[in-house]
Amino acid sequence: MKKLLSIFAVTSLLFACNPTREHQVNKDAYDVITEKSYVYREFKPAASPLMDSVLQLRKEITDYLDQHGFKAHIAGKDSLLFHRTNGLEVMIEMPAPQDPWSMNTIIVFDPVKNPLFVNLHKGTGQIEQYIKAK
Repeated sequence: MKKLLSIFAVTSLLFACNPTREHQVNKDAYDVITEKSYVYREFKPAASPLMDSVLQLRKEITDYLDQHGFKAHIAGKDSLLFHRTNGLEVMIEMPAPQDPWSMNTIIVFDPVKNPLFVNLHKGTGQIEQYIKAK
């Protein structure tokens, strides 16, 4: 009886620790991004000097990204799943926007790298570093 119980315990332990088991995520709840792109939210901006300034910064950055071969991707959902070429997946939950800065969030993604949250205050320098990084 002890032998049978110990075999069952060892079998259960090996099954529980199996690293090759697939952990499937329900991808229906996510906006899946697999290509070199930048993700942003689409919204109707309220007219204000701050919003105009933020929109101008966003336009400068998106124009720069377009010039470097990144495709625009409008976030269809607040849950994003970035699928990298090495098989890793990065899940990001975008919080509800609270101000003009968070409404204009841009996430840059190259499939061989991790996603980059763009700080609109820093301009295109951070994107240059992201593009040059290996």
